[in-house]
Amino acid sequence: MDFQDYEKIFESYPSILKITDLTKMLNIGKNKAYNLLKDKSIENIKIGARYKIPKKVVIEYILKIQDEGKNHAIIE
Repeated sequence: MDFQDYEKIFESYPSILKITDLTKMLNIGKNKAYNLLKDKSIENIKIGARYKIPKKVVIEYILKIQDEGKNHAIIE
């Protein structure tokens, strides 16, 4: 799958995501999501106590993991 395929899959999500959107998109728990944001595996902007994540960055992360062939809890 490529970037455009994932854009279509996630078209119902906003361009700037919240942590709850990220957990749904990647099918992961909140703790795992926060860890991905804190260690900058997924680029983000922190405003106060809230994380804002560009949707395109999440798609790029999925493609990176897909290319690396790692077995992560993401879309099947």
